[in-house]
Amino acid sequence: MGSMSIWHWVIVALVVLLLFGRGRISEMMGDLAKGIKSFKKGLADDDANPATPAAPPAQVSQQAAPQPTPTADQAPR
Repeated sequence: MGSMSIWHWVIVALVVLLLFGRGRISEMMGDLAKGIKSFKKGLADDDANPATPAAPPAQVSQQAAPQPTPTADQAPR
């Protein structure tokens, strides 16, 4: 009962064919192949054209934060 026999897969395949039709499935597979090809082409383009080096980060001077001045009710007694 845990594994599916060949007949289960045949029935599933028939249901998928009935729902989507033969032409629709081949169309989806063609679109998938085009997507994979364009993805691979994009990766190849990235490898062929290395990115230009980024400008060095701007140096930030480290200044101490201003200390708050105590108010009348915060003054030490």
